[in-house]
Amino acid sequence: MSTQAVPGDSPAPPARNGGAAAIGWVLTIGLNVIAPIITYNTLVDDHGWSEFSALLVSSAWPVLDSAVMVAWRRKLDEFALVTLVFMVVTAVVSLVGAHSARALLIKDSAITGLFGLLCLCTLLASRPLMFYFGRKFATDGTPESTAWWNGMWQYEGFRTTMRTMTLVWGVVYLIEAAVRVVLSYTLDTKTMVALSPVLIYTVLGGLAVWTAMYGKRSKRRGEERAAADAEAAAIASARSAGAPAADTAQA
Repeated sequence: MSTQAVPGDSPAPPARNGGAAAIGWVLTIGLNVIAPIITYNTLVDDHGWSEFSALLVSSAWPVLDSAVMVAWRRKLDEFALVTLVFMVVTAVVSLVGAHSARALLIKDSAITGLFGLLCLCTLLASRPLMFYFGRKFATDGTPESTAWWNGMWQYEGFRTTMRTMTLVWGVVYLIEAAVRVVLSYTLDTKTMVALSPVLIYTVLGGLAVWTAMYGKRSKRRGEERAAADAEAAAIASARSAGAPAADTAQA
């Protein structure tokens, strides 16, 4: 989520802790992408586990990621809460119904579809879901940067940007879930296990690029509006200051 998704007349964000941000990204990628794939392949190929059991164990890594982040930040923010709720839902859904690798893959796709639906539903709330996701990735979690992000909500351009981002993410994830369900029935399980995280993070990467581009465009438009408003105010002030002189000259 880009910090550029702000109106041009807004205050600049405080300096970020680059080391903390880098560690956060390494943990996120390692525990959500690399560790699950290695765990699945090791359990199935080297230890003879069933595909379903290996998938279920692999899904514990994202839970650990959420736990680490909560312990690190020493608070349960909205992003962490949403993540933990989805982990619980995923675990419950995984344990009910048919116990097969394909069924688990389909259920996993349904979870991402549920995320897309949640995005759309939060458009009716006071603040959309991307506001909280943006706060996680556009700040380093310090009180100063968090307060800055929360204060941005007062700007109409920022609110519009967050709502548009939430709408796009919701629609795209509903489509992504539908595509993965179709592929789960079309491809063999091992291929789908390798392809599924690629699809997930390709979509995520595409959305991240779009979000950054859209955020920069929104910021540029905000700057243009701020400049136009400032110019209009200067002209109005000059006319107001020149009015008495003009009246005196006419007299």
